Amino acid sequence: ATASAATTVPTASTPGPAKALPAPRAEGPDPSGRFLARAAGITAALTVAGSVLGLVRDQALAHFFGAGQETDAFLVAWTLPEFASTLLIEDGTALVLVPAFSLALALRATNGAGEPDPVRALVRATLPKFCAILSLVALLLVAGAPWIVESLAPGLPRRQLAVDCTRLTATCALSFGLAGYCGAALRVHRRYLSPASIYVAYNTGIIAAMALVGAWAGWGVRAAALGVALGGGLMVLVQAPFLVRELRARRVIGGANGDAPRARTRLFDPALLGPVLCFALFRQSQVLVERWFGSELAPGAISHLNYAQKVAQVPMVMSLMLATVTFPVVSKALAEGRVEDARRRVERDLSLAGCVVLLGAAAVIACAGQIVELLFQRGAFTATDTAATAAVMRVYALGLL
Repeated sequence: ATASAATTVPTASTPGPAKALPAPRAEGPDPSGRFLARAAGITAALTVAGSVLGLVRDQALAHFFGAGQETDAFLVAWTLPEFASTLLIEDGTALVLVPAFSLALALRATNGAGEPDPVRALVRATLPKFCAILSLVALLLVAGAPWIVESLAPGLPRRQLAVDCTRLTATCALSFGLAGYCGAALRVHRRYLSPASIYVAYNTGIIAAMALVGAWAGWGVRAAALGVALGGGLMVLVQAPFLVRELRARRVIGGANGDAPRARTRLFDPALLGPVLCFALFRQSQVLVERWFGSELAPGAISHLNYAQKVAQVPMVMSLMLATVTFPVVSKALAEGRVEDARRRVERDLSLAGCVVLLGAAAVIACAGQIVELLFQRGAFTATDTAATAAVMRVYALGLL
């Protein structure tokens, strides 16, 4: 049902009857278990690397700017990338695009000689429109930065600083969207290496900008916002060449007149995007509440909430690598009618993810003070900041599962 809602059957320029999908295969043991294990291992390694660099990023932010008014201003601007990553990379775009590409691949398997490639037809039909919409959204966010800051944190002392940072981070609307598009297409093609490396590239860009621009050029915390813009571009660069190569490897054979095939799609149907937008909004509601109420508290409250959230959610982030690897597999199984295979895969993933999250939550609750002291208490980050962050972290850990 998800695949059918995401896209209609790609067709050639001359309308014709839709091709039937291949008959469901006999359900049995997953023949790709060994491949998935290798893919999960690669994804896990790169997820750990991205998480470590994310920790280094937060440590650099705490070291250079501590937990005060400047950091609070940047974190208000960082609300846009946090929201965009959920909507355009981690969940929202994947929920729409992975089923669409899965159906296109299933249709490709039924194509005969001389018929167009449904995958390339889908890309040609959706990517230009996707880029145009995201570019417009980015421009609107840049223009509306003062209103965004006022809406997110009405009591923020350094409002103009937050506006400057927001205008820099607003570029993530386009870069994150392209990164999510490339990642969804590559994972459906069972290419996991470059999609799993995007947060390594992203955090590298932010750390480099803080260390170089912030320290040497005197930009202060604006350097971190510039790093978000730079890191978003790097996320696209580490994936785009591989997607182009994958698409070029699938030669499209046109009709008698050599015209390129066209595709009809409903990826931008409001009835489909509405639930995805609501999901992303509610998933980020914690961040929105933090920014709103934290802006009315003592300077540094937003920073304490942010550092606590980032560390407390590490166990959950580690468990999400399972979904990154297996969601395309589940989607493809459903597109081919292998419901029992999909059910078994989901059950196994939920059990393993639950174990990882519960063990991680127990460690966070028991050792919150020691973890925060070890990770952040240096430079401008004081013992008082450690105590406040640890207290919040224990509360956040209760909701991880």
